[in-house]
Amino acid sequence: MSLGPVMMGLEGPALSAEEREMLVHPLVGGVLLFSRNYASPEQLEGLCAEIHGLREPRLIIAVDHEGGRVQRFQQGFTPLPAVALLGRLYEGEPRRALALARVTGWLMAVELRSVGVDLSFAPVLDLDRGQCAVIGERAFHRDPEVVAELAHQYMRGMHEAGMAATGKHFPGHGGVREDSHLTLPVDGRGVEDLLLEDVLPFERMIHHGMEAVMTAHVRYPQAHEAVASFSPFWVEGILRRRLAFEGVVFSDDLAMAAAAGAGDMPARARAALAAGCDMVLACQERGHAETVLDGLGDWRKPVTCLRLARLHGRGEVSRASLRRDARWRDAVAQVTGYDEPHNLELI
Repeated sequence: MSLGPVMMGLEGPALSAEEREMLVHPLVGGVLLFSRNYASPEQLEGLCAEIHGLREPRLIIAVDHEGGRVQRFQQGFTPLPAVALLGRLYEGEPRRALALARVTGWLMAVELRSVGVDLSFAPVLDLDRGQCAVIGERAFHRDPEVVAELAHQYMRGMHEAGMAATGKHFPGHGGVREDSHLTLPVDGRGVEDLLLEDVLPFERMIHHGMEAVMTAHVRYPQAHEAVASFSPFWVEGILRRRLAFEGVVFSDDLAMAAAAGAGDMPARARAALAAGCDMVLACQERGHAETVLDGLGDWRKPVTCLRLARLHGRGEVSRASLRRDARWRDAVAQVTGYDEPHNLELI
């Protein structure tokens, strides 16, 4: 059975009988975990093992684990600072900031890999223009060149830990004030301005081997009337053809308010897949995934199956061996250290 184009969520820290049945549906390809699915590292490791054991190839297990205010698993995991601290550090100590970005990417990824998680939706490649609160300190910096440099090193660390990278939110969420979870943001800038600024980190990261991209639920009317997640202009025209991206394209979650203009949940899924996305997220409630699975019909795209198979975590590391690893202990000390106020005084 190949991997399908739907990523679903779970209701709690253990699988229900209904969820086990849904997870073997041929249109399901992955699971996105949230804080509601976490009780302890031991529980999470068991949950991941059970999900992976349901089918072959195994489902992709993902999470949003960026650091700062977006870190789904807390107790038992190293608290990761917001990546904006790396951007501030870069202004005074660029070499140290780049080295710490690599360490942080590795630490984030290796701790997740040690419990069986395949993928963290990171790094954020949006620009912090000081106007979008939902992005804010989730972004490395306001300068696209700095974002690209720091994100490259962050991805290098992820790769060393056996995790693929997912840049988000294409073509850029930093130029709007609105939160796409709550309403539809509209960015009125022209295509060339977007390509020169917000798209630049994505272009650089694609060149460096980034495996996946997540689209923005933002409308750019100077380019195309549809929200980027549902726009062939952005996904097929710019991302695939102009930037020559051959990896996986994820939609942001279909239940977000900014996606409502595309219709009901099955219509949103069909629109995203028709625009060129490989996998759609229907993760907030089990009913969302159920309606999408019922409404997609017999969907199949062989190239998507091949792309998704490349996102599985690589290498095996146990939690016990990780705690004995001098590199892990050193990484924890470094990452905890740059979050201390005294280390930011020179910025």
